[in-house]
Amino acid sequence: LGVSEASDEPPKFIHLTYTPVGSDAGKLKRVAIVGKGLTFDSGGYNIKAGAGSMIEMMKFDMGGSGATLGAARTVAQTAPPNVQAHFIIAACENMIGSRGLRPGDILTASNGKTIEVNNTDAEGRLTLADAIVYAEKTCEASSIVDVATLTGAIIVGLGPEVAGMFSNNDALAAELEKAALTAGESFWRMPIRDSYWKACGMESEYADMKNTGSRGGGAITAALFLQKYVEKSTTRWAHLDIAGPVWDDKKGGATGFGAATLAKWIE
Repeated sequence: LGVSEASDEPPKFIHLTYTPVGSDAGKLKRVAIVGKGLTFDSGGYNIKAGAGSMIEMMKFDMGGSGATLGAARTVAQTAPPNVQAHFIIAACENMIGSRGLRPGDILTASNGKTIEVNNTDAEGRLTLADAIVYAEKTCEASSIVDVATLTGAIIVGLGPEVAGMFSNNDALAAELEKAALTAGESFWRMPIRDSYWKACGMESEYADMKNTGSRGGGAITAALFLQKYVEKSTTRWAHLDIAGPVWDDKKGGATGFGAATLAKWIE
């Protein structure tokens, strides 16, 4: 709601559920895919400006939700047994206007945590936070994978062909790596370094957290931010930052990266 304040397009919260026909839902593994769905990202008042800002291609910022819906379609057609899969997207656009979110504003997330918005261009993590809370609390998912074109930092670090993977669970990371190998998609596991939360400036004087930290380790602090919204110690969580390989001008634009890996993991 905060991110979409300046948009004429109302935000949409999308939740699709796959349950195998004839199954006992109470006996199924419950998993959730959470996709970032920024249909356009101007950056807000921290507007994307100048060479390299990529504002002209920011329709790609719904690449995570595209992968989520692609996986949902594949799962619906292949009908894997023994798993209930939830596909969740908080869809909106980040625009500029008199009603828009301002740098310095404080938002309250759905779980009560407060966020000092020191950069309106770090909007995706704000929408993903509430969607992750929903996946854990409402869907009761034991495993949550979020997928997002979240940071430019991951493109700097891994380039255009490899996505970053962060996880709080080695077994889940191994499952995703195996699925990615089968799908022919490239991921590289990145560290979640807790000390970066303070060292890279994510603490706030006015709220529970800021939404961005220092330039160094930007992809890692983004993952640490999202991890704050996974509240149960037993919930397996992974974050896939697909900002690099989700778009390729030489191949005509959107690549569909991530959909095959997610569908294979659910299977």
